[in-house]
Amino acid sequence: MRIKEIQNLIKFVAKSGASEVTIEMEKLKLTIKTGSNQVVQETAPVVQPLAITQSQPVQLEEPKKSAQPEEDSKYVTITSPIIGTFYRKPSPDKPAFVEMGDSISEGSVLCVIEAMKLFNEIESEVSGKIVKVLVEDSTPVEFDQPLFLIDPS
Repeated sequence: MRIKEIQNLIKFVAKSGASEVTIEMEKLKLTIKTGSNQVVQETAPVVQPLAITQSQPVQLEEPKKSAQPEEDSKYVTITSPIIGTFYRKPSPDKPAFVEMGDSISEGSVLCVIEAMKLFNEIESEVSGKIVKVLVEDSTPVEFDQPLFLIDPS
């Protein structure tokens, strides 16, 4: 890896907000740390020049943001119990299970999550009013990802 490529990578990492990035290749290990202790370590000699191309993307993790803003703290967050695909409707030609502003009771079906060809109904844990739907229809969701905000009052 050429010195110019390393310098460009350091600038890219610094702008991204990531605190540390490690790249390991066959004959190279490069660790870039940002913040007050900026450190660049390079181990193992490089025998041949190496270029970073679009076929070798460098993926950086975004810094974690707070789960909820302060104004949302009075709301109950319904999260996904499984990994899968989030659906607001029981089928494409039917209306959504719930809309913003709907009043719901404990046990009301809010959505379905498809996992391994099985459709799992997600029920409300509380009674209240739907304040916000946090996920777009037909999109993948992760375990414990927030799906709905509910005002329990």
